[in-house]
Amino acid sequence: CQKKDIVCRFVQDHFDHNISPTIGASFMTKTVPCGNELHKFLIWDTAGQERFHSLAPMYYRGSAAAVIVYDITKQDSFHTLKKWVKELKEHGPENIVMAIAGNKCDLSDLREVPMKDAKEYAESIGAIVVETSAKNAINIEELFQGISRQIPPLDSHENGNNGAIKLGKQTTQTTRRCC
Repeated sequence: CQKKDIVCRFVQDHFDHNISPTIGASFMTKTVPCGNELHKFLIWDTAGQERFHSLAPMYYRGSAAAVIVYDITKQDSFHTLKKWVKELKEHGPENIVMAIAGNKCDLSDLREVPMKDAKEYAESIGAIVVETSAKNAINIEELFQGISRQIPPLDSHENGNNGAIKLGKQTTQTTRRCC
């Protein structure tokens, strides 16, 4: 449920201890300022269970960014993250912005994945890395702000095709999909 926890904290500023796992995928949106633009995140939270693995490509196709989440207290979740990154690199959009979120940083006394390992891996694949706590609202906004800064601006000829709406002289709303 960690992905869903991060998304709910980001979109609704809410954490639910009893949240159930995502079946298939769920969808949420949030608009955030980024420089002179507003970035509208269209967020697909895809199920992480193996039985839903084959559905993931249809959600990240055409996405500008992907957040891959692991639990800092579970080494095997970090290994699973690497499988998802491999999948994304093989079947995802060529220039997708990748962000790795090490969730549950509030439980650092139970840590199994050193931040050094996560940073080294993120650097090797050109990804952003942030340790978060959906429960305590730590670094959730920073995660998505980091993604916003990495998303390239739309070319003016893309405005009609990609959902960009001119809001004023210096402000553009950019619609981007994130999974």
